[in-house]
Amino acid sequence: MTRSALLLLADSRFPAGAHAHSGGLESAAAAGRVRDTASLHEFLTGRLNSAALVAASFAAAACQCDDAATLETIDHEYDVRLLAPTLRLTSRRLGRQLLRTARATWPVPRLNLLAPLTADGPHQPLALGVVCAAAGLPAEDAALCSVQGTLSVPANAAIRLLGLNPDEVSGLLAKLAPAADRTAAKALTLARMAQLRNDFSMLPALGSPLLDLAAEVHTTWEVRLFAS
Repeated sequence: MTRSALLLLADSRFPAGAHAHSGGLESAAAAGRVRDTASLHEFLTGRLNSAALVAASFAAAACQCDDAATLETIDHEYDVRLLAPTLRLTSRRLGRQLLRTARATWPVPRLNLLAPLTADGPHQPLALGVVCAAAGLPAEDAALCSVQGTLSVPANAAIRLLGLNPDEVSGLLAKLAPAADRTAAKALTLARMAQLRNDFSMLPALGSPLLDLAAEVHTTWEVRLFAS
């Protein structure tokens, strides 16, 4: 395995289902909270300091785990951190899709650790962590890939929904890169502490109540471009 696997996983064209979602951006745009690159910067910064840190911590923890029972515990801990039923459902759908694609891309026994979770599907960060391990990537890459995904999904959605200049959006993501690296590093530290103490309730639990509420309302829209 090579580090090229990280580029493959982080590529928006990797068929893991993320392209069909906006990470809450569609609701934020409809409400007028995101209108341009400046407000998109604020939105992504908020995601970076909440959902991105949580998801990356769980992805790193899952990447370091080689025990199916422990992965079930980690999955439960992530589940209780998603207050909106819609977000829980979305996360598991994305986890199933990622795992399905990974089985064709890296068909190795490591993926079988998620077998007990296949009925409902593992949460997406857990699937990402285990897939990274299956691809021969370390936990720090799992955290970084998770952070990148949390930012790029709404950023790409903003281009489609608001007609923003792709060059400007790319520049915005570049400006956020140092903060994204710090978030990934913090997530890795938190994951290692939880693993050391064998207490995954220590992993961060940072919420975004407005996005939780918006996610539930979004499912009632008759016309929408993204699934979430």
